[in-house]
Amino acid sequence: MRLFIAIEVSPEAAAQLLGAQKQLQTDNSKLTFTKSFHLTLKFLGEIAPAKAEEVKKKLQTIQFKKFTAQLDGTGVFPSENYVRVVWVGIEPSDVIRDLQRKIDDALTGLFQKEKEFKPHITLARVKTVKDKKQFAEQVKNLKLAPVSFSVIQFKLIESQLRGKEGPLYADTAILPLA
Repeated sequence: MRLFIAIEVSPEAAAQLLGAQKQLQTDNSKLTFTKSFHLTLKFLGEIAPAKAEEVKKKLQTIQFKKFTAQLDGTGVFPSENYVRVVWVGIEPSDVIRDLQRKIDDALTGLFQKEKEFKPHITLARVKTVKDKKQFAEQVKNLKLAPVSFSVIQFKLIESQLRGKEGPLYADTAILPLA
């Protein structure tokens, strides 16, 4: 099973993210757009079903309060000179980082801890860019309303890769926040 842990965004936030994707569609770049919007808290990769059950049990021990998140800003990974991912930031980053750390702590011994976690939602993966400077400016100028949404749970999600169709996601566990 190929698994990751994530927070899904609200329909209103997803609509804003779709609008941002449309603003990126130009002749300047070749992009693969994300079809399902979520904030990945931890990517687990390919694991055996028995280990997935152990992960579920450990995640159920996490105590964390519900909070309100908000879309905030845009950027690229790894750098403007070598763009591979276009992302939208999400706040409050300190609260999201705390939740991510609790997940890392709960899974100690099963997976390595994240080194540099940056709360973000991927808009697009970048294959090529003709004019890097123009593209970086385009990303900086994306119009995005600061939509807020309640985070009342996080999920353990299975991702089945299907080639050009993109991944198929299935919830494996829904973990409510207090």
